[in-house]
Amino acid sequence: MRQTLKMVFIVAVLGCIAGLAGCTDIFSRTRTAESQTAAAAAPSVSEPAAQSQKTNAVYYDFEDVLIPVELSVLQDKSMIVSTPGFTSGILMLRGRVDRRSLINFFNNNMVKDNWAIVSQIASPNMAILVFEKPVKSAVISIKNEPVYTYVEVGVAARVNQGRLPENTDTLRESDLTQ
Repeated sequence: MRQTLKMVFIVAVLGCIAGLAGCTDIFSRTRTAESQTAAAAAPSVSEPAAQSQKTNAVYYDFEDVLIPVELSVLQDKSMIVSTPGFTSGILMLRGRVDRRSLINFFNNNMVKDNWAIVSQIASPNMAILVFEKPVKSAVISIKNEPVYTYVEVGVAARVNQGRLPENTDTLRESDLTQ
């Protein structure tokens, strides 16, 4: 009887070890698939280099506004409206990131995404950055709080850009060439 219990126990332990080995194989396949995705996203980089690179920024709802990964989206305070060809709204984020480094990050990356800097206002605890493209504007506010830094990214269509004046009776040639 005792020998039968030992045998059952040994079989059970071996079964657990085999099961755990199978789980490890599953997880290693997942990592491989992720690294293949990363390598496919950066085809100009050699495979070992692509696997060693760490993503430090992502595009969330706006395809041309890069966000540092240290910032988390606050879904309950965000409102995004997507239509075919255009996405606008307000994206709220928070994280433990220095305000000055966020200002530098957005200034550098917005320009890389073809945004023009319109204006900036900064105080010791807050900053407002304004950017524009031909048909849309972006306002990024960064506010320091005791624990977190909060970032609000607003993107909207520019009003009356590329439209004809309301009264076309007095339309001039210069109105059409703008």
